[in-house]
Order: sequence, then C-alpha cells, then structure tokens
Amino acid sequence: MSTYTARPITAEVLQQLRTVDDSGRAMEPCTAGDEAGSPLRCCLWEIREGERVALVSYAPLRRWAAERGAHPGAYDEAGPVFIHAGDCGGPDTSDEGKYPCARPGALRVVRRYDTEGHIIGGRQLTLPDDPQRALNEALAEAFADPRTSLAHVRAVEYGCFHFEVRPLAGTRP
Repeated sequence: MSTYTARPITAEVLQQLRTVDDSGRAMEPCTAGDEAGSPLRCCLWEIREGERVALVSYAPLRRWAAERGAHPGAYDEAGPVFIHAGDCGGPDTSDEGKYPCARPGALRVVRRYDTEGHIIGGRQLTLPDDPQRALNEALAEAFADPRTSLAHVRAVEYGCFHFEVRPLAGTRP
C-alpha cells in the first residue's frame, strides 16, 4: 500500500475555476474530441470522447500557500489543466493509492516544495513497466528530505501539473 496519495483539485476550487480561472478568464466548455485521453485534474480520470470539459488556468500553489501563510513568490505559476465542465463526483475511491496517468513510458517530474512553496528540487523519470512502484520510490525520495512539504507530479513534455502529493498522516519517513 502507498504512503502517498494523488490529490485532485478540490470541489471548492473547481467551483471557482468553473466561473473564473486563475488567470481571470471565464470558463469556455467544449465537447471533447481530440482531447480524449488527456488527464482531468478534477477526478484524475482520462477524458473520454464526447465529455464536456474545459481547459482552464490553474495555480496549484496559490491556495496551499494562502492556507499556510506561505509566500511562493514567482513559484506561484499558473498553467493549463483540463477539468469537467460540470460536477463529476471526484476521483474513483476504489483506485485509492494508485497514481493517475501512470502509463509505462510516460515522462514525469516529481517537483519538491518547501514550507514557503519554493522549489527545492525535483526528479525526472521515465515510468517503467511498474509505474506505481517507480512513483512511490520517487516520492519516498522526495519526502525523505525534511524540507519537503509537498510535491507536484508533472508531465515533462508540457510541464503541466498532474496532481499534488502529500504524505498520508503518520507515514512520513
């Protein structure tokens, strides 16, 4: 069993993004066609053809920093993510402990952040035949550094945010 969990964008934040995204733009829903197979950050599923989705700007550190009084400065970046245009019910809890979009051969980076939300390192990896194990190992390495408060898993090719990771309660090395 994993000691880490992939965290989707919360329902409260999704409600905000479906009105005005983190770059100040109104959501523009579309019916998925070519987007099929891309990751959704609301439920951590992959887009299916014909679904109503939207590409919105999301700043993954912004609310985390506000909750903690942190000051990420320039690390408070915003980037594009796909979400369902309406409520989707969130992630499938039967897949608890599994990482989304973890296909063998995928290029990922695990980016580490300190208590202020500053990048303190990262690790790039090409996911092997057992991507769940490889991600667990990379996350264990990330959280072995006591300065690491959270990690983001991102796609290398586009730099897009896939999901946030924090250690489960009582499991930090």
